[in-house]
Formats: sequence, C-alpha cells, structure tokens
Amino acid sequence: MFCLLAAGRPFAAQGSGPQAAGPRAASAPAAVPGADIAPLFRVFLKDGTSLVSYGEMARVEDRVVFSMPTSPSDAAPQLQLINIPSDTVDWPSTLNYAESVRAMRYLATRAPSDYALLTNEIAQALNDVGLSEDPARRLAIVEKARKALAEWPASHYNYKRDEIQQMVAVLDEAIASLRAASGSDTFDLTLVAAGDPSPSLVPIIPAPGPREVIEQTVRAAQLTTSPAERVSLLTVALNELDAESSSLPPDWVSATRLQVRGQIASELETDRKYQALASRMLKLAESRAQAADVRGVQRVVNNIRANDQALGALRPDAVASMIAAVEDQLDAARRLRLERDRWALRAPELRAYRSAIASSLDRLQQMVPLLEDIKSLAGSGPDAIGVILDGAARIQKVLGRLEPPSELRDVHNLFTSSVQLADNAAKIRREAALTGSITRAWDASSAAAGALMLATKARTDLLVALRPPQVSQ
Repeated sequence: MFCLLAAGRPFAAQGSGPQAAGPRAASAPAAVPGADIAPLFRVFLKDGTSLVSYGEMARVEDRVVFSMPTSPSDAAPQLQLINIPSDTVDWPSTLNYAESVRAMRYLATRAPSDYALLTNEIAQALNDVGLSEDPARRLAIVEKARKALAEWPASHYNYKRDEIQQMVAVLDEAIASLRAASGSDTFDLTLVAAGDPSPSLVPIIPAPGPREVIEQTVRAAQLTTSPAERVSLLTVALNELDAESSSLPPDWVSATRLQVRGQIASELETDRKYQALASRMLKLAESRAQAADVRGVQRVVNNIRANDQALGALRPDAVASMIAAVEDQLDAARRLRLERDRWALRAPELRAYRSAIASSLDRLQQMVPLLEDIKSLAGSGPDAIGVILDGAARIQKVLGRLEPPSELRDVHNLFTSSVQLADNAAKIRREAALTGSITRAWDASSAAAGALMLATKARTDLLVALRPPQVSQ
C-alpha cells in the first residue's frame, strides 16, 4: 500500500485488492475580488520612467501600441490608445514586469482551480492502479502520473511546488516498489525534475493615483510622433488636472497646468505654420507646373525642406505629404513640357493646315446666318439656298483634297460633317418650300442645327490645337 497527498487529503491505492478508494471532487476555489478587472502592465522607458498599460501591449514593427488609463478609476478607467517608438522602451524591464503581472494574476485566479484538476487527475490515476491486476499497466499509470506532476509547476508559475515535490517523492517510492514487485532491478526515471527554480519576479507596482496618471499622460504625449495624438493627450491631461485639482498639491497643479497649456499652444502654432507653408508651396508648385517650369517645381521641393529645417523639422508627416503633392506637380510639369516640345515641332504643319482652310472657314462663317434661318424656320429664299449649296460644294472640294495632320484629323472630319449637313439642310428646305411640307421644313431645321453645332466645335478644337498645350485640370 502507498499513499499520496492530493488536494490536502490522503488517497490510498491497494496494490493487490480488487477495490480502491474513489476520487473525491475538489471544491471550486472562491472567486477572487477584482479578477474581472484587466491587469495593469507597465511599459518601462529608457529614461527610468514608465507608462501603465491596461492589459497586454502589442509590438508592431518599430512601434509599441497599448491602452493607457488616463483616469485613476480601477473599475472603469478612461483609456487612451498610445503609439510610441519601440526604441524608447526598456525591453528587459518591461518583459520581466509583464511576466510578473501574469504570474500574479494567474496565482490569484486560475491557479487553485488548475491545481484542483491536477490532483483529481492524479487521484483518478491511483484509483486506476488499484483496480488493475496487470503489474506493467499499474507501473505505466504511476509513471505517467509522476511525469504529469513533475512537469506541472514549470508551466504554472511553480504554484504549490513544494507540495508537488512531496507527491512526486511518494510516486518515486511507489514506482520503485512496483518495479521491484515486477522483478525489474532498474529504476530509470528520465523525467522532468519536480519544478524548476522560481522565476525572478519583480514586485508589482500599485495602480497609479491621480498625479501619476496626469504625469504619464503628459509623458506619453511627448513620446508620440503624431501631432494630433500629442494634442489629444495633452488635452486629456489638462481635463484630468482640472477634475482632480482639489486632491493635488496646488503649486504642482498650477505649474503643470501652465506647462500643458503652453505645450498645446506650441503644437497648435506649429500646425498653423506648417499649414501656411503647405498652402504657399502647393500654390507655387501648381503655378510653375502650369508653365511647364520643371526646374521651378524642383526648387519648390528644396524650399519645403529648407523651411522645414527652419521650423525645427517638427512635422515630418506633413512635410512628406507636401513633397508628395509637389512631386505630382513635377510629374505634370514634365509631361506638359514633353507635350509642348512635341507641339513646337509640329506647329508649322498645324499652321499650314489652318492657312489651307482659311478661305473655307470664312465661307462657312458666312453661311451661319442663313443656316440659323433654316433652323428657326424663319424663311429661306432661292438666293440663300443657292449661297449655302454653292459654298458647301466649294468647301467640300477644298477639304476633300487636303490630308490633315494626325492631330487635326478629328477636326477635319468635324468640318466635313458640318458642311455635309449644311448642304442637306439647304436641299431639304428647298424641297419643303416646293411641297409645302412643314415636316420636311423641321427636318431641314434639324440638319441646320447639326451643321451649326459641328462647325462651332470644329472651330473651338482647331483653336485649342493651335495653342501650346496646357496642364490638365
């Protein structure tokens, strides 16, 4: 017979009898006050100070993100998301403290119930030993129980380590007895020792009071790289200072309020200066881009960097945004310069086309009032119709023998279509007059309207093509 102390009560297993004592369920541990409140970790900084983290922090590339309480309430503190550079953190101290907080919370909450489950499992194993007649199976059960006991403390912050060592010692004796009973003269325990030395845990720092909450909020504002977050944190600190002023030293309250207000004013003034710089530089870049002044736009980038240095290089994100916007203008300037260079090479051929159709354009312009009469059904006599038909024929003859530059092919087609519609309008109007058909008169009106519209667009497009290209708006 051998005994094991489990959960503070003896359990016995009869080595040869058919019965063994059944396990007794361990009672559930009492609820721990405050167990439902998130643990307070600490982010230790290289300057020796620390910031409170409400719950676990997250390390994302070169940043550390965590929720920091900005009020002294334990149950429902106000929280602010903090994002600071990871190179400002004392990582050995921070990680060691985090492990200590986890250990403390585990020992105060889950450890008793986990230990109760372990001892129940060991008790059940011993009962199985008592019920088994197979010596090899009994030995295997005890060895497995011994291994589970030995490994448990290391993964459970060495909770009940001394008691588990005593239980392991009892199982070692039982294993030796079972091996001797089975005729084995070896006792090779290649198992884990019963619990490693306790980890080096550090004392837990009490929850911050009103003054520490305000000081750490101001400290976090100084560490963040985002101006908006900085002003937000400083504003939170100022509000908390006003709310807790009655419980804090008056001199400290006055000095801190003056400091925080000064920092907020400085941040807002810096924002104003950078906004003015951005407005001025972007307008200048846009103006130079519209003139295809590539070097002028490049100088704006240099001006931005010089002004940023003069302002103390306090807004890297704003400067990066400004430079990106100016570089877009630089790209537009380069494209416009390329288009203007191409236009300059093609301009003689474009002007030659304009000269070749100059008389046709004048003749088409003379037809406009006559087409307006057809459009409005205001009356068109034989002379007017004759002028349109003759003019359209002459213009079509000129356009038909011209080969327009590639840039003006669409313009050429517009002029051709306009003249064809004008010719149709005159012919349909004459038919309407001869037949007295108002329906055909309206058909003529539609043709005249189309001729006028296409002629206007063709003239506009021709003027645009003959001017140096402009930056796209």
